Amino acid sequence: MHRGSLKSCRQIRAKRTERGIALLISIFILLLISVVAIALIVSSSTESALAGNYRSATGVYYAALAGVEEARSRLLPKNPNYFGSTSPGFLPSPGTPLAIGYVSYVLNPAPTDNIGSMLTTYQDNEYSTEFGAPPSPSNVQTTPSIWYISPLNSLSFPGPLYKWVRINAVSSQSLNMPLAPSYSGPPYDSTTPVFYDSTQPIGSQLNISGNGAQVMELTALAVLPNGSQKLLQYLVAPTPINLPNFPAALTLAAGTGSSVAFSAPTTNGSYYVSGNDISVPLLPSCTPGVPVDAIAVYHTLAKNAVINGGNGGTGIPASFQPSYTGAHGAPDVMRDPITNFQMPSQVDGLAQSIIQNADVVITPSGGPATGSNLTPLGMTSSNLLTVAINGDLDLTGWHNTGYGLLLVTGNLNYDPDASWNGIVLVIGKGTVTGSRAGSGEFDGAFFVANTRDSSGNLLPDPNLGFASVIFNPSMGGVGMRYSSCWIQAAHLGSSYKILSFHEISQ
Repeated sequence: MHRGSLKSCRQIRAKRTERGIALLISIFILLLISVVAIALIVSSSTESALAGNYRSATGVYYAALAGVEEARSRLLPKNPNYFGSTSPGFLPSPGTPLAIGYVSYVLNPAPTDNIGSMLTTYQDNEYSTEFGAPPSPSNVQTTPSIWYISPLNSLSFPGPLYKWVRINAVSSQSLNMPLAPSYSGPPYDSTTPVFYDSTQPIGSQLNISGNGAQVMELTALAVLPNGSQKLLQYLVAPTPINLPNFPAALTLAAGTGSSVAFSAPTTNGSYYVSGNDISVPLLPSCTPGVPVDAIAVYHTLAKNAVINGGNGGTGIPASFQPSYTGAHGAPDVMRDPITNFQMPSQVDGLAQSIIQNADVVITPSGGPATGSNLTPLGMTSSNLLTVAINGDLDLTGWHNTGYGLLLVTGNLNYDPDASWNGIVLVIGKGTVTGSRAGSGEFDGAFFVANTRDSSGNLLPDPNLGFASVIFNPSMGGVGMRYSSCWIQAAHLGSSYKILSFHEISQ
């Protein structure tokens, strides 16, 4: 064969070989792309499934949480949907313990549910787990949720998808805990209700000796249309908010030395501060008590500063000192510290408790809160409210009377066109100012304490900061009058403290 022909054959074979390799490479790349595409599809499906599961888990969790929170809030008498008002007999009257074995259910049926068969359709197996047997049907009470009754039942959107909330007493056995006074077991006591005594050290607050307030168990079952379920459970107990026993019409609580400033109006002969307990025609069933001091302070040097001036205050003019009367001779300014409210942490803790349990909390932005924030609240002598101003409050131009408990964490600028019947607490910045005319007054008790520095940080114990009440020489008003009746009417009721919170696996 000719040499040129051999060379041509080799070239043809080489080209054919290369074409085969290119085909294999193309097939390999196609397979690789297919694998990646399939992986992306699977990954996308997995992420979609995870996102769906997360949405379901989150939705059913918050649905159950809505149930226990509704029940907890309706245990409070101040709630307009208080069980005692909407469902008499649903729970024992206040002060009467709920016996072990008696169970109350708040039912929240969906439009497709039959309220009469809720406990059959959505059975409560958890109760038997805790107590060893289901409750007797004769010991079971039911009431509808607020979402099932007017006006919420007429809304165009559904409420939270919980099915029921169970309210019951607990025992040492159901909690699986040894409790005072016996600390015996197991088996633990199964018939005595558990109580919570907040005055005891942590670890000894639960007991079966009847000390304190009864512990209630709130358990909510939520079920979504896709079948997701969740059981959440609270242990709660009513805990009172302990306000001070006010020793005077006006108390200036301050740390060591003369850390107070006080300036009384110097040209207003009608202004006075009185610790003589007044009668209140609007509260005819209340009888006034014994006189208290006109003004109380925590230290003797502070007493001198209030009477004679100093620290930026001008004190009480000598000609007006007879107007400051009470349990002692005028001017009745006495050293009378309140035992449990002498440190920043104690006094500020009171303020934080009030904020957490107030009927209204106002946090101003871009300036102080004003009377326009208070007017819509509709306070009256029969509708006393706890109002917390988380910042400054300027009452300039507010021609109204407030009723209840007022907490101001910033500066309170007083306009004597306004009045307040009840308790006024200025805790935080601890400053009160006033400069305008008017004929308003404070009836009840007024308490001022500085617990935070200029940056809002809590002052270190043990000393409170500088407290001041500085009124302009020509400020109007008729002053402050002590009233145990208004103090009693303005006192906060109990709140239901959450002692424990957990999810129950099913």
